[in-house]
Amino acid sequence: MQCLWTIIGVADVPRSFAWYQSLLGQPATQPAHDYFGQIIDTDGTVLLCVHRWGDHEHPSLASPGNVEPGNGLLLFFRVEDFDQTLDRARDLVAALEKEPNVNPNTGTSEFALRDPDGYYVMVSALAAA
Repeated sequence: MQCLWTIIGVADVPRSFAWYQSLLGQPATQPAHDYFGQIIDTDGTVLLCVHRWGDHEHPSLASPGNVEPGNGLLLFFRVEDFDQTLDRARDLVAALEKEPNVNPNTGTSEFALRDPDGYYVMVSALAAA
């Protein structure tokens, strides 16, 4: 098996870490470091990593001022508990970027929101609507 670890640059690791845990229905824990944390599913799968801007000299994480956060990146999560995730999302943001709808290409329900750093986050049901 091969895995992809998506890492995003964030201003506040603990805040973003808690935000994504809440959205994805994960138990609340603390990130391993103040500069890096992994959101991990119950089976050990890494769902997302958050990394503080500017630490460790990663060229693409040098500064949020170099490009608009999320430019060229779409965080796309497929979830089994779509309705519960939607409820959690509504608790996290004042308004969704895209209200729930059925994607005609996939036949699945989906919605979109912005995370605390401005990343566009799409959430899609795992099963067809």
